[in-house]
Amino acid sequence: MQKFQAIIHFEMDETFMSLVPPHRTYINYLINKNIIDSYAVSMESQTVWITMNAESKEEVDKYISKSPLYKYWTYNIEELFVYDGQIFRMPTLQYN
Repeated sequence: MQKFQAIIHFEMDETFMSLVPPHRTYINYLINKNIIDSYAVSMESQTVWITMNAESKEEVDKYISKSPLYKYWTYNIEELFVYDGQIFRMPTLQYN
């Protein structure tokens, strides 16, 4: 299983915000299934970053295309070589 980063740019209209709740339900489902590792949105730049676990870019594309917000998106998918962060580190030892 590889890790991929989907970088999504979106345009909003009147209908967009009404589709956010079902989109969040879908994203939460993928997080609970360990398909999505991280999900971040910037309203300032209208960009979404999703780190996903999948076998291929095609599989990531299939997941992305099922979002209710898909028609508002332009995106690219990149395979990650390194994915590291604070949550992957061993906890600091606390001496009593």
